[in-house]
Amino acid sequence: MRSKGNNGPFNIFTENEICVEFYDLDPMCIVWHGNYLNYFEIGRRSLLEKVKYSYDDMEKSEFTFPVVDISVKYLAPLGFRDRARVKTILMEYENCLQLKYEVYNIKTGALTTKGLSTQMAFNVRTGESSFVCPRVFIDKVEAFIREMGQ
Repeated sequence: MRSKGNNGPFNIFTENEICVEFYDLDPMCIVWHGNYLNYFEIGRRSLLEKVKYSYDDMEKSEFTFPVVDISVKYLAPLGFRDRARVKTILMEYENCLQLKYEVYNIKTGALTTKGLSTQMAFNVRTGESSFVCPRVFIDKVEAFIREMGQ
């Protein structure tokens, strides 16, 4: 499915379909609020793989990207067996990894949840945080942007 609407400043986004499972629910039979972070993670992994910087590539580059800030806005619930589309949009990649998330109920088309995460580069070898993303990551994103322009 090709997205319509705002795809961020770089037009780099992914869309992943999920099915709400029983174990995702809280006692009110809707998705427990913390599980939306798991849905965001599905999108984050997919987007990083799209720009060819998978978690394996990240490990080889000796950098990790711990989450330093995350926000979630809940607009409508999802329930058991609902199918949802998780859209993940790259918002920033030079100074930090910032991703915007939108979760849609596929049946109704309604935006149910939105979020924003910020991750900072951390050099595993030196044990230091970095206030810019590693060159290897920036190069992968910029190569992807060039490929899209062709």
